[in-house]
Amino acid sequence: MGPGGGTVTPAGHAGDAASDTGRAAVPTVDEVAAAAAAASSELASTVPSTRAAWLEAVADALDGRVDELVALADEESHLGTARLTGEVARTTGQLRLFAAVLRDGAFLEVVIDHADASATPPKPELRRMLRPTGPVAVFSASNFPFAFSVAGGDTASALAAGCPVIVKAHAAHPRLSRLTAAIVVDALRSAGAPDGTFALVEGREQGTALVQHPAITAVGFTGSLAGGRALFDLASQRPAPIPFYGELGSTNPVVITAAALQGEAAADLARGLAASFTLGVGQFCTNPGLVLVPSGSGFAELVAQAASDAVAGRMLTPGIAEAYAAGTARAAGHPGVRTLLGGETAAADSGVPTVLATTAATVLDAPEVLLEEIFGPATLVIEVADDAELHAVLAEVGGALTATVHAAPGEDVTGVVSRLEPIAGRVLFGGWPTGVAVGWAQHHGGPWPATTSLHTSVGASAVRRFQRPIVYQDAPERVLPEALHEANPLRLPRRVDGVLELPDAARA
Repeated sequence: MGPGGGTVTPAGHAGDAASDTGRAAVPTVDEVAAAAAAASSELASTVPSTRAAWLEAVADALDGRVDELVALADEESHLGTARLTGEVARTTGQLRLFAAVLRDGAFLEVVIDHADASATPPKPELRRMLRPTGPVAVFSASNFPFAFSVAGGDTASALAAGCPVIVKAHAAHPRLSRLTAAIVVDALRSAGAPDGTFALVEGREQGTALVQHPAITAVGFTGSLAGGRALFDLASQRPAPIPFYGELGSTNPVVITAAALQGEAAADLARGLAASFTLGVGQFCTNPGLVLVPSGSGFAELVAQAASDAVAGRMLTPGIAEAYAAGTARAAGHPGVRTLLGGETAAADSGVPTVLATTAATVLDAPEVLLEEIFGPATLVIEVADDAELHAVLAEVGGALTATVHAAPGEDVTGVVSRLEPIAGRVLFGGWPTGVAVGWAQHHGGPWPATTSLHTSVGASAVRRFQRPIVYQDAPERVLPEALHEANPLRLPRRVDGVLELPDAARA
């Protein structure tokens, strides 16, 4: 939605009458970007508690229309009402988390150093805080039509930072995107947010124009490696380059020790893995795509047996299904790779659960083939002869969102962990990586190619992506943001002359 309640759509696209209500005036990318730029200073000057109320208003509005939203989302994504209902709850929970972050106040990182003429060299008065960067472009994901979409985590964290947001809708759920955007716009307007705080655009050309628009100061993206890299390059090649916070893909390696596979534990682990990699037809960025186990363990066969009841499911888009079929065929056709489950032809838009098995030696001969992410319900079990092979394979894996260790209780896995820490943003001990809790301590990111930055797209610290530090030196208080006033009227946690101060509200 843009100025006047319209949406930016591809040229010549009219849409259906039901979802085009109120779209008589269709603004251009230039117009919505100009509106965002005009709103930027007002958003930056709002106190955190005001923006918190805006986010809570959006959350309440989405919760109030959950049935309508879920029904439309299921028509477009085929993810099922139970999954989608839970995803709406996660989305509104994220909005309320960032409202809590705003009321806490620590996200501003307020630091005050009073002047000290006796210091060597003499120290002026310095007051530092984080300020919003300005208008942010957000690209929706196909696999999370709510939580990583129009009102998802990128939007919530950018609004929390005080940045206007322009969302580029995903083509996999256009009608849902328009409805969600309308709800967001109405909720923000009713809560008192200025016009230009939020807008929606559609179409590849509009998305490209958005990244290149001089009013945009940062981009949040969740999607494919190829698409993300293309936009990342555009953001970097602008006359004034801007940060591109992209989540691009991950193989999420799992290491299972010999001790962990003793007795009935092996079958339990196989069932857990099967449930994880087939969940949601495998369309999760945290899908466990690589599993490293001791040679001769027979674990791959147990996984195939555990997943044998899983059926081919309809994938999000025909393009995703085609890419999945091509990826599994490429890996399965490589010499030395065994297909233990899958391989049969399914409907054109479906993904067949697939279990592949091979050896470390085979992987090390062709890492560019066998360590490439396959987005869908597939996993590759890699048998390793010893620690040297294990470490050699992990060295080829590259950056990942997650890495998981399954070991026996009390087993020393420090060596394995030391290999996983440099390549993953989250290291799990037991359990499976699908499912990303939303909270203060969460980090959802990882080294390239998992993401393009050191930041997270999930959790409280996601707000940091859309802030920049600024220091005011010897400034009269009348020109300072209220957060830096000496009396601390906003009751913010802050560090003054090196000492951390927590107001009563923050202690409570």
